Amino acid sequence: MTLADSPRLWAVVGATGTGKSDLSLDIAEAVAAEGRHAEIVNADAMQLYRGMDIGTAKLPVAERRGIPHHLLDVLEVTEEAAVARYQVDARAAIDAALARGHDAILVGGSGLYVSSVLFDFRFPPRDAALRARLEAELETSGPGALYARLQHEDPQTAARVDPRNGRRIVRALEVLAQGASTHGAALPEAPELWRPATILGLHLERAALVERLDRRVERMWDEGLVGEVEHLRTQGLEQGATARRAIGYAQALAQLDGTLSEEDAIAETQALTRRYARRQVSWFRRYPEVRWFEAGAVPLVDALR
Repeated sequence: MTLADSPRLWAVVGATGTGKSDLSLDIAEAVAAEGRHAEIVNADAMQLYRGMDIGTAKLPVAERRGIPHHLLDVLEVTEEAAVARYQVDARAAIDAALARGHDAILVGGSGLYVSSVLFDFRFPPRDAALRARLEAELETSGPGALYARLQHEDPQTAARVDPRNGRRIVRALEVLAQGASTHGAALPEAPELWRPATILGLHLERAALVERLDRRVERMWDEGLVGEVEHLRTQGLEQGATARRAIGYAQALAQLDGTLSEEDAIAETQALTRRYARRQVSWFRRYPEVRWFEAGAVPLVDALR
């Protein structure tokens, strides 16, 4: 097996629970065996948060095999994750790794975040005052009324947005109110790469993936997710616009508040995780020139050619 002589950008994508982190580490070690180093850049939005470890399946430092990782633990739970800012930071980390003569491996399942880095992906403007007004309306009227307005003004974007996701609905309406014909934050029909990249995708048959994800959620509770959330509450988790809504964390908060039993919190997290994985599969299937491999059975020699 011989890899290209020049530094290379890789991306490892796929649904949650398919083994993307392990594959990225294997690639980095294979690159090192050929005489060149590699660095990993996180593309999981919730792994940006410091202290959100169990519920995001964040790889512990001791299991990173000594390979540099970037954009993990860079936000407090009170901060809002913004994909436009992430795009700048991730591309800077990739450029820096390549400039050092190292390969860069982008790995994660947050489709919009991955796409913002890999493709020519531009974000519409922001208007803080307008957004504040929309957020106030969301607080008083709930997401239903705002979603109905979005459906009327931009059906295409509305079809991509979860009707319960007030944050995304507000953002879409903010953009439309500034004169854009559509929100635009979606993978283009014919995406163009930001720079040459080798994109590897991991997939698993649906029934097997569901079983794996359900067991994974149960392990998170066994490993202490509720205790992790209880600690993050003291760090301001409930004031965070993004972190407190994360799958598993919202349910653990509800369990702590007594509005969900442990059994119901686990079941709701499992259902939402399955739904999220289905959306991930649909998103990444639209990527051009992805080389797909069965999760857990990746022939590394073939993947690295």
